[in-house]
Amino acid sequence: MTFHLREACEADIAKLAHLHVQTFNETHCGGQPGGPSYELRASQWSEAFKRQDSDSFCYVIEDHLGELVGFASGRPHDGSVPGYAGELNKIYLLKRIQRQGLGRQLLCAVARRFSERGINSMLLFGEATNPSNGFYEAFGAERLYSDHGEFHGGYGWRDLSALLAQSRI
Repeated sequence: MTFHLREACEADIAKLAHLHVQTFNETHCGGQPGGPSYELRASQWSEAFKRQDSDSFCYVIEDHLGELVGFASGRPHDGSVPGYAGELNKIYLLKRIQRQGLGRQLLCAVARRFSERGINSMLLFGEATNPSNGFYEAFGAERLYSDHGEFHGGYGWRDLSALLAQSRI
């Protein structure tokens, strides 16, 4: 099966909302309904695409039939964690297509976009117990700890050059 990475557009809102609901439920709810609704996700994606001056962006991966199977979004970091300028806001892939290098493509596409904008560091906020955390560590992300030494699921790359070098492997 072949896959194609591209930047998302407004025409993708409905498909993105469905994919976001499905991947969220697969990741956080054991594949059962329980996460945010399609209506909420459609509204959120619609708002994201309406912001004309936004520095946010989103990449999608589609399969050979044109169906979306994964996405990742990025935005400038708000500065609440010093030393990081970009934020990997979301990254999700359908479980059935994981472990095929598509997560790396999404992760590196976001890092490349930041680098092109002169942003050379990136972080993400996830769940400390998420099994996907090993994915971030495999690509050189460091765990971010609170002032009290607790890990809450945050990861960061202080220098995106090493991550970008892996995109060429």
